[in-house]
Amino acid sequence: MGKLIISLSPHAHGSDSVEKNMYGVIIALIPAIIVSLVYFGVGSAVVLSTSVASCVFFEWAISKYILKVNPSLSDGSAIVTGLLLAMNLPSNLPVWIILIGALVAIGIGKMTFGGLGNNPFNPALVGRCFLLVSFPVQMTVWPVAGQLTSYLDAQTGATPLALMKHAIKAGDPSILHQLPSATQMLLGTNPNLGLGSIGEVCAAALILGLIYMLWKKIITWHIPITIIATVFVFSGLLHLANPVYADPLSVILSGGLMLGAIFMATDYVTSPMTYKGQIIYGVAIGFLTVVIRDWGSYPEGMSFAILIMNAFTPLINHYVKPRRYGEQLNS
Repeated sequence: MGKLIISLSPHAHGSDSVEKNMYGVIIALIPAIIVSLVYFGVGSAVVLSTSVASCVFFEWAISKYILKVNPSLSDGSAIVTGLLLAMNLPSNLPVWIILIGALVAIGIGKMTFGGLGNNPFNPALVGRCFLLVSFPVQMTVWPVAGQLTSYLDAQTGATPLALMKHAIKAGDPSILHQLPSATQMLLGTNPNLGLGSIGEVCAAALILGLIYMLWKKIITWHIPITIIATVFVFSGLLHLANPVYADPLSVILSGGLMLGAIFMATDYVTSPMTYKGQIIYGVAIGFLTVVIRDWGSYPEGMSFAILIMNAFTPLINHYVKPRRYGEQLNS
């Protein structure tokens, strides 16, 4: 006779699943993907297709032949990793470097720790930072707007972040006059400047993705809004103290800040579980991003800030815990 197992209430059935959320993220990325194809053309198509295909292949191969487990490619996580890795790469990056990044992202960033749900760091950012450290020249050469069909021979130029960094090093605020307007950075129409990674071109497209994910409750507002608000406030204070630092609106619309805040920092596995913990996490990422951008070696600091705080996520989860169901509050 079978046993009847009774557990404590409350009992609730949720409609969420890994597959649903992963494919929801993919849908949210569609506006940014379309914009990247418009601005970068062949280069964007090559980088996106190579990154996604190689991430899927490496996850299948490692699961089947090294870990000896059934590959679970249907959950869409390998596709998301491939898309996010591609979004963090230049559109003129050689294919062989993209393959290395995909192998590191999946092999080291994800499968080494046991696959989805076990990785302490965002796999796409692991791959991106590995490439940035290993191939700094190729990873920091940015095509200029209007190169729609070129790939490896695209005309390149400095990005808004590079101009901000140059202004700080030179101590010359007049350099910031070369920055595009906030509207141009919002739409990605930066004249005569490098456009950066293919996923950071158009802030408006990323904001559309944020709205979609909030609407579908794939993520909550706590991490992305906290990061953006922290960067805005901190960079605003620096700008008021010294005009050599760019205005806060230009700072939040430039580089990979929007991409990181909306799609990278909100990764379920590597971010805190509680809302309070997520706010702490977001404030720390925003603060570190501005510190690295203004005083670090690289113009961009978003990727490093997220990875640093990924390492602190277990500590945040340990000290910021939700109240147990039925637990009495201290009077």
